[in-house]
Formats: sequence, C-alpha cells, structure tokens
Amino acid sequence: MKYAARSFIVSGAFALSLGAAAIFAGIAASHDAEPHHTVVPADAVAWGEAPPSLPPGAQAAALLGSPAKEGPFVLRLKFPAGFIVPPHRHSKDEFVTVISGGFGIASGEKLDRAAAKPLPAGSFVHLPAGMPHYAVTDGETVVQINGTGPFDVVYVDPKDDPRKK
Repeated sequence: MKYAARSFIVSGAFALSLGAAAIFAGIAASHDAEPHHTVVPADAVAWGEAPPSLPPGAQAAALLGSPAKEGPFVLRLKFPAGFIVPPHRHSKDEFVTVISGGFGIASGEKLDRAAAKPLPAGSFVHLPAGMPHYAVTDGETVVQINGTGPFDVVYVDPKDDPRKK
C-alpha cells in the first residue's frame, strides 16, 4: 500500500508539473513580441578589441547593449598585467565589478599607484559622474562595467587619450 501511495504522489506531482509547464508555455507563446532576458554563458563571452578610448592591449566583450548607444550596457574588459588607464572622467556614473585578477582604482587627477590598492575578485566600485579616477592592474584582470550609454571617456590630460595618438 505504501508503494501505491508514493506512486500516486509522484504521478500527481508529475501531472502538476506538466500542467504548469503547459501554462507557462502558453504564456511564453502569447508574449513572443515582448523582450526576453539575456543569457551569456561564461564560455560564450566573445573577446575582441577594446574601444579606442582605452590604451592598447585591453580586450572587450559587450554582454548587453553598447556604451556608444542610448540605453543600458554591460561590458567586460580584460587587461594584461601592469595595465594603466590614466586619469579620466565620465559624464555618467560607472559601476565596476572585479571578475578576476587584481584591479586597483583610485580617484584623482594624478596617477598615484600607491593609492590604487588592488581589489580582489568580487569587489565592486561605483564611480560618480564627473569624478576623475584611474586604474592599474596587478596581474591579468577582468572587470565588468555597467552603465548607461552613450558613455564617454574624457582624459584629464589630453596627451593620455589614445584616440589622439
């Protein structure tokens, strides 16, 4: 008798699951014109050249949107060891999450390596619009930048701007 009762519970749960799946499938089918969520598995991140606003040697992968266009964007940047992003600012807030490596970031108009203590993976930094800041890497480092485009990079010293070289 116990076996039969368990069998019924499993069968009932299975039927309930199928019913729920059918309901959700129907809802999904009726909302095909609506936006869907975005999934980018780690092994599908496509690295390419970084934007020309960064010094040579960095790589970039756009996960969502584009920093050059209106709207939200998510960008991953991969930097080699010893990479430096000279002092610069943005006209919009920047949200940085360290994915791997050591990412040193500090505020100011002059590069001070001692002030840019490396943050480990999992660390987060919010950089308010207009605040001058700079970054250095310990080893190979990957960060994720979230923001709203169009997103600009204005170097404190125009001679540091790689777009002008």
